Formats: sequence, structure tokens, C-alpha cells
Amino acid sequence: MPDHKTVLVVDDAPLNRKLIRTLLAMKKIRAIEAQDAEQAFELIRQQTPDLVLMDLQLPGLNGLEATRMLKSDPKTKSIPVVILSAGSVREDDCELREAGCAGLILK
Repeated sequence: MPDHKTVLVVDDAPLNRKLIRTLLAMKKIRAIEAQDAEQAFELIRQQTPDLVLMDLQLPGLNGLEATRMLKSDPKTKSIPVVILSAGSVREDDCELREAGCAGLILK
């Protein structure tokens, strides 16, 4: 069986995680899920995802702070992080680029 890609979905809303997991499964992409940044870091230590979809507004550490931490760690800096946002963030936002985000998906 060929290796499937793995995406870490970090979102505090269970329905959002379920929707994303369902969409990824349709493309034969395995989703692992975290409800906050701390849980995401724990999962990343256990298995290295091919991509992280990171909600911008998380309880505790927000998505940009978590992305900065991932990008500052040599073990995780190569993992692409795409921010998920329901807000008015723009893809050309300097703060997103400076944090190391690979892109933005508006919910």
C-alpha cells in the first residue's frame, strides 16, 4: 500500500476539524487532529505531518505564535503551515509571511 500524506489539523472547533478531515479523506489524505497548539506540538513530536493546517484563533497560544515556534525549531521548520482564518486576514499579510506561513485559507 502506498504511503499516504498526513495533515495535522489544528482547530478548536470540532465541526471544523470534522469537515476538514472528511474533505482530506476524499483525497486519500490522512488527518490527525489537535484542538490547540499544545496538543499539536505533542502530536508533531510523535509523528511528522506533511502539512499543518493551523487555525489562527486558538485558545491559549494562537496560530501565528504556534507557527513561529514550529519555524524556529530545526526539527519542524520544514513542515509547511497554512493558516485557517474566519477573519479578515489577507494572504499578503506581512505578519503571516514573517511567521513562516506557506499560505492562508479563509473559512
